Amino acid sequence: MPPQPPSAASRDEPVIRDRGDACPGALRLHAADDGHLARIRIPGGMLDAGAALLLADAADRLGDGHIDLTSRGNAQLRGLGASCGGELQGVLVRAGLLPAPTHERVRNIVASPLTGLDRRALPDVAPWVAELDRLLCASAPAAGLSGRFLFALDDGRGDVTSLDADVNLAAAGDGDRALLWTADPADALLVAAADGPRAALAAAGYFLDAVRRAGTRAWRVSELPAEQAMLSEELAARLAASGIPAAVVRDRAAPSGPPPEPGVVEGPEGAAALSVFAPLGRLTTAQWRRLAGLTGRLRLTPWRGIVVPGLPAGAAAGALAELAAAGLVTAPGDPWRSVTACTGKPGCAKSRADVRADARAVVVQAAPGTRPLPVHWSGCERRCGHPRGTAWADVVATADGYDLTATGRAPLRGVPASELPAALAAVRRTTSHDAAKK
Repeated sequence: MPPQPPSAASRDEPVIRDRGDACPGALRLHAADDGHLARIRIPGGMLDAGAALLLADAADRLGDGHIDLTSRGNAQLRGLGASCGGELQGVLVRAGLLPAPTHERVRNIVASPLTGLDRRALPDVAPWVAELDRLLCASAPAAGLSGRFLFALDDGRGDVTSLDADVNLAAAGDGDRALLWTADPADALLVAAADGPRAALAAAGYFLDAVRRAGTRAWRVSELPAEQAMLSEELAARLAASGIPAAVVRDRAAPSGPPPEPGVVEGPEGAAALSVFAPLGRLTTAQWRRLAGLTGRLRLTPWRGIVVPGLPAGAAAGALAELAAAGLVTAPGDPWRSVTACTGKPGCAKSRADVRADARAVVVQAAPGTRPLPVHWSGCERRCGHPRGTAWADVVATADGYDLTATGRAPLRGVPASELPAALAAVRRTTSHDAAKK
């Protein structure tokens, strides 16, 4: 399997942070080579049309006319001017996307994008999203969380519990209970579903106490040293002290399931949703407005996709065809479905290549109907934006070309960009052959 990104460090190898967290936010802009960048946290990825259209207006007036989707279901504006902070802040306040400045970067909450929308009749965890966000923003200690600390709220299908979140809350039973865990799902706590958001916040408070004891300035649970590992028994005691009954559950497997595929999602009572993806996680404001105008609601996903809920079932196929014509990924077999990339040149000074352009060249040359090979393109060894939860092939730019690493294959070093289509096609063929033998 490709090596894990630095943020996925093992707890046995604690990361010693010698500086504060500089993760971008809506107010703390990041200076990039193509201008400044603002990252807007959208809890659960849930956005209404009014807020979405205000973001599009800001991208056109203040940025480069695009909206990027992140691997946590958030939105980014790029190409911003250094002096636009005050105007952007006003836009975000009007959109309802900016809480107290002390808390705007800690609202990293992912949730199952299809919760309450399909026919699986799983519990709807959307109310958890709103409640956890409210509790986070009302908690003074929670402002101490890093901008990388992640909460995952799963309705039992197991899609977002695969994202290596720091605090996981998954619906269990008939929806009246929930499993809560941090580092290890085999060492979880069972709590009442109604207590889930409060329990998740308490787990984050426990993490902050562990960080203070460790003295390592850890940003993620995985970065805590072994001697400060979070224990389910202590978390249960903390919950009990807060009036939240909790029972330790040993060796219970976490739910596990795939993310939503692009296409029409059939819902109950004649409703439908659309699931689409943005090539390389980047939308024009025209595409964004088209999506926002369909039903007035959007859900951004951690896989750089968008779910549009609330369509009549009879109108879904036609609306999906319109989105395909607008350049969005609407079918599972689309070559863009399995390609992600960091910003690369010219936006990032650390990148050694224009990875987006090189990725496009490979996609264009892909044979129609071929099984997509999941590939993440990185401009340097930091591998920003690397997807979690699946075994992706890695293409990393170096001074000598690209290094290609894939599961079960010897790495290829210094591959010229012009030879990557053939190299990736060869990996795809051998991967398909191995899968067929199984």
